Amino acid sequence: MEALIESIVTPLVDFPDHIKVDKREEDKKIVYHLTVNEADVGKVIGKNGRIAKAIRTIVYSAKPETNKRVYLDIM
Repeated sequence: MEALIESIVTPLVDFPDHIKVDKREEDKKIVYHLTVNEADVGKVIGKNGRIAKAIRTIVYSAKPETNKRVYLDIM
């Protein structure tokens, strides 16, 4: 899943080396924390959050076969 998130975000940013995806797994959910360069945050979120919503839609649809919910935080 981390590779999927990185492959989606890499073409959007100016500093692809600064992309970092951390995974935190809990009892009922899996949380991915996406961190990008401060200059690229606006590009990843997009106007009115449209790009962030599209990224989340793709990630949520590709969730693993477990019964855990998947969340994506963009920082």
